[in-house]
Amino acid sequence: MASQQIIEQYQKAIIQIATSSGTGTGFYIKEFDLIITNDHVVGENAEVTIAGKAFEKTLSRVWYTDRKHDLAFLESPKGVEMPEVRLGHYEEMKDGDDVVAIGHPYGLNYTATQGVISKVDRIREGLKFIQIDAAINPGNSGGPLVNEKGEVIGVNSFIIRGGDNLGFALPVNYLREALVMYQPFKGQASTRCFSCDYLVTQTNIDSNKYCPSCGTEVKLPEMPEKEIEPVGTAKVIEEILKDLGKNVRLAREGVNVWSVKEGSAKIKITYNAENYFIAGDAYLCQMPTEATQIKPLYQFLLQENYKTQGLVFSCIKQNIVLSRVIYDLDINRKNGAEVFRHLFRKADEYDDLLKNQYKCLDRLEEA
Repeated sequence: MASQQIIEQYQKAIIQIATSSGTGTGFYIKEFDLIITNDHVVGENAEVTIAGKAFEKTLSRVWYTDRKHDLAFLESPKGVEMPEVRLGHYEEMKDGDDVVAIGHPYGLNYTATQGVISKVDRIREGLKFIQIDAAINPGNSGGPLVNEKGEVIGVNSFIIRGGDNLGFALPVNYLREALVMYQPFKGQASTRCFSCDYLVTQTNIDSNKYCPSCGTEVKLPEMPEKEIEPVGTAKVIEEILKDLGKNVRLAREGVNVWSVKEGSAKIKITYNAENYFIAGDAYLCQMPTEATQIKPLYQFLLQENYKTQGLVFSCIKQNIVLSRVIYDLDINRKNGAEVFRHLFRKADEYDDLLKNQYKCLDRLEEA
């Protein structure tokens, strides 16, 4: 199968994953109706945000964690027809085989890199890993490693920083074993003991924190009684978003990053703690293709920059962006709500105006 065919086959199966502490990648396996990712991507979270080409951003329950093999299984989105991708066979792999590493860091363009298997069975910490030379971005953790047949042969797990394209994927045989083990307990919070490999569930956990097989202390991916809230400026930002009717759990896209929609506009809010400022960037439509519209559009944007009460237009590549910056010491829940309400409202208004009057194009969603 050609690389382009593999990429097209997998696009809708690749899942973006975000938590309040970071981002990563996952992929859907229809045979088990689960989303696969790395344990280190979900961290201590029992619920994460997911998005993909086949569905809008939503929340997903973490059902299974496995610290030893760095695996986690998530609940698939409801009412969505997802593509079918097959699991391959570890024993058929050999050094020198062509592979494609696929991932989708949250908020970034879909990525796929080609390479070869440098070593099928590189041993690290008592486990076999597939060493590959395909370039893997750290945000691609949890994505699939795919062979020439279009089959998943591994889960991209980690890279060696400073190495020259030294990437490692957990072989599919470990993944298949974990999926089969968990299948009878699907829908139950479970974790695999990192000491003895025993599957610990809500029904067999000893004293709510110990493996019943070996006594090792373990932790199930259970929803907390009270959600952990951010502190400082991040807390103020989330309070503002709540006041504006936004779902902050869905808005989170990593550390100090939030993304919301207002009408047809997408607004990304970033808190730069090192430089003490909060930036709200509303991504509107794209530049028109008709040359006759470019000059009057630029004139309009420059003129509006003198009227927009702290808002500034800019063009990033083909995207028209409406931005507002405010220092963290100047923001509180009341004035922050006024600032962002104004940005959200004007972003939606300008998006419609630019499309209607200057023939600007719909924004291309990054999914």
